[in-house]
Amino acid sequence: MTVETFKREITDAVKNFDRYVICLQKTPDEFEAALNSLMQKAIKAYEQRGAGLRHGIALDKEVTVILSQNDDARPLCGIYFNLHTPYKKDSLPKTVKPVVEKSPLSGE
Repeated sequence: MTVETFKREITDAVKNFDRYVICLQKTPDEFEAALNSLMQKAIKAYEQRGAGLRHGIALDKEVTVILSQNDDARPLCGIYFNLHTPYKKDSLPKTVKPVVEKSPLSGE
């Protein structure tokens, strides 16, 4: 099994990335190179998975690749975009500390 085995899925993902996804860090060509690298990692994880495990997974900030065991020789391939924004603000300032409730049983 090689990256070429999943060329159709990679081509579709690159086409959708170019059309629908805005990514400030990667051009479509850089995305395709990263996707090929992730596919190699997912294949390696899939081929080296332990007994009873059914998936090989590889991911970065922008995309997740999952290979899932199937009844056929060729595993199913899922390519998912990890949607996030670099502009999202933290909900609480860093100076705010979480409230810790004290247990009435501990006597604190």
